[in-house]
This record gives sequence, structure tokens and C-alpha cells, in this order.
Amino acid sequence: MLISFELENWMSFRDRVTFSMVASRERQHRSRVPKLGRYDISVLPVAAIYGGNASGKTNFFKALNFAKQFIVKGSLPDASIPVEPYRLSDEYAQKPSRFKFEILANDSIYEYSFGVTRTQVTEERLVQISPSRETVLFDRSTGVPHAEAMVMEDRLEYVYQGTRDNVLFLTNTVTQKVDTFLPVYLWFRDALELIAPDSRFGGFEQFLDEGHPLYAVMNEALPQLDMGFSQIGGEEFPFESLNIPDHVKTKLSEDVKEGISVRLMTGPTNERFVVTRRNGELIAKKLVTYHTKEDGTKARFDMRQESDGSQRVIDLLPAFLEMLNKKSEKVFIIDEVDRSLHTLMVRTFIETYLNYCTDSTRTQLLFTTHDVLLMDQDILRRDEMWVAERDARGSSTLLSISDHKDIRYDKDIRKIYLQGRLGGIPKVLLGDLLLPHSEPEELEADG
Repeated sequence: MLISFELENWMSFRDRVTFSMVASRERQHRSRVPKLGRYDISVLPVAAIYGGNASGKTNFFKALNFAKQFIVKGSLPDASIPVEPYRLSDEYAQKPSRFKFEILANDSIYEYSFGVTRTQVTEERLVQISPSRETVLFDRSTGVPHAEAMVMEDRLEYVYQGTRDNVLFLTNTVTQKVDTFLPVYLWFRDALELIAPDSRFGGFEQFLDEGHPLYAVMNEALPQLDMGFSQIGGEEFPFESLNIPDHVKTKLSEDVKEGISVRLMTGPTNERFVVTRRNGELIAKKLVTYHTKEDGTKARFDMRQESDGSQRVIDLLPAFLEMLNKKSEKVFIIDEVDRSLHTLMVRTFIETYLNYCTDSTRTQLLFTTHDVLLMDQDILRRDEMWVAERDARGSSTLLSISDHKDIRYDKDIRKIYLQGRLGGIPKVLLGDLLLPHSEPEELEADG
């Protein structure tokens, strides 16, 4: 679970901003808020971030995505770090960007933080938190491992000394097959899932594999979503018929082993395929939909023939079904959850997820949105709603609605937000510029 996230000097976020999923003393919807009994805290299962255009919502999403990619994949030797500092101040453009996570991994809470410039990791620290004490596992900012907190094994000491300036020590330990901090790394790799507005068919191979546990569930859900099609499946055809360059075919022929599947996107229509080797032969499957014809038979459609909204449902459906798995510990971050979707569709997805949540839930959903119809205390608690706003300097801030002490549980938050009393709405000052203008009169010269 994500307990908190802190960022500083990243894109439009100039000063330190803290986003917390720790529940306040809010009484609403208390039964669905997960409890970490060992730590005596409750962690929210959902959070919505509102704000005007260019307020910082997507930049917040990009910060999480950058951190995940940098932790999981690292960087090549001598490569620059793709960090994006605040650019409206020459002073901050030269400073490190900083990120701090507090997470629950394997029933333990860890605080992991790092700072980076384009050329190096300037600081990195990992702390394990128990109910009674905090143990610093390593602290890279001092230039050496934290001597009091951890007796470095010979292998770990060797890895530490060999960690490049542009790579995280956490990442390098896993690369060098040292498992000391593996639970933290795996949380970023496996638990944290980010879905961008232009993501397409994340996990779509689940729709192609009839043996997948979610295959039947997804196809049972589709007719209830009023998308026009009744089933999604895979159309199988010979690998050689794929319209891809020969060098790509050669590489796939070499790399795809028996039982291994590879996702593939090809062509100007962005069609999605899965390539698998079966009994020595490469087989390709394409994601297609089936509509019910007037006579009751099925008509096959290519995915590109479906509406953008229908494709967005396919983007999100595997994620929402995963959230309903009581054993799941995934944390989904969805930017613009309402893109191309009707507000009732989004509301149904969120309400269904929250109806499954209990005090033992370990999944979470964070999303950005412009859909004010979701700004409803019948759905979300005040501490589950946040507002991003950009100040006069161009710097973004992030504030929970629960921080506004005058917003009671019986107030219409949507109305208060649209009145501008919570910030985070666009300040459009076009005025008379949108009114029709007459052509200037031509003046005749005398004489």
C-alpha cells in the first residue's frame, strides 16, 4: 500500500508537497477503510485529485511514473537521468529533485527517499519502520552506508562501492542479485501500476487467454457495460502473416521460447498482438471484439473499429477487476480516469470497487479527474479528495479537502468547489475576446 508520497522540485512542483493516504478522524465510510492493526493506523483505499488544466495533476502522475521507472530499470552507464526539475527558477533548475515514499510491503512499513540531478543520485535512504522504532537500512547521502544501522555483508558492501553515480543503490542490489532490500524493489515493480490517458489495453493478453482466471469474468462483465459488443477474444493466425519488418520477425523468432508470450504493437492503427511459441511454431493472436447480429450470430470487429470510449473501458477493466480480488495488493494510479467515459460509467466502476473494500483490503486506487459529479460525500470521504492548484509563480500545490475545517460532512462539496472556494478551478479571463467584433471602419482622406 502507498501510505504517503512526497515530492519537491519536479516539473511544476517547486516546493515540497506531501500527499498522504493515512485516514483522518473522518467518520464517513469508516467500515471500508483498511486498518494496519500492527501500526495502529488506517490507510485510505481511494483518492481523487481534482484541479484545473495545467494545475499539476498530470505532473504528479509523471513524478510517480518517473520514480517507478528509475527504480525498476535504472539507467545505462554515462546516460543522463531523465529528471524534470522546476524550470521557472534558475536556482531550482540546478537543484536536485527529491522523492520520498512511505509504503507497506510484506506487512512492514518502509520509508524510501532519493534525490537526483540529471547526472547523479545526490541522496538515497531506506528506513524500516516498526511500531516501536525506526531502523535506517542504508543512507547514501553521507557517502557511506549508515554504519550504526546495518552491518554490511561483504557482498552488499561490494555492491555499494560499485554503484554508479547515476544509479540507485536499491536498484543495483537487485541487479547484482542481492535480495536484502528485495521487498521494497518488488513493491515498485509489481504492486505500483500506472495507467496514463493514452495507455492502450494494459494486460490485454488476459482477453486472449481462455485459461486466464479473469477471462470469463471480463467477458461476463462486458454485456453489462453497454459497450455494444458482447465478447472480446483473440483471433489466431500464422506469425509470418504479421505485417512487421523482417528484422523484427527474426528477433522474435530467436527470443520467443516455448511457453513465452510477447506483446506486440504494429501498424498505423496501433493494433495489439500477442506472439507465443507453441509446439515449436510461433503463433500470433490479435485482440478483436464480437457483436451480436440480428439473427443471434456473432460479427467480428477489429479493435480500431470500436469507439474511443469502448477502447478506454478495455484499458481500465482489467485494473478494476484486479481491485476486486481480495488477495490483491496492487496500487493503481490512473491519470484522467474519466477520459472518453460517461460519468455514470466512472461512478459505477469506483462505487463497485469501494463496495468490495473492507478493513483488510490491501488494494488502492488513486486517480486524477475533472468529473465533479464524483465530488460527492456519498462516494468519497473528505480526506479522499484532493485539489491541485498552480499559484502566481507557476508552482503547483496539493491540498486535501479535509484540511478545510469549515467543510462539514453534510455540505455540497461540488458546489463549493465550483464556486472557487477550494481552489483548483481554471481562471479563464477571455471576457470580450469571445464576442464578435466588427471590422474597423476605413477613413477617407480629405481633399
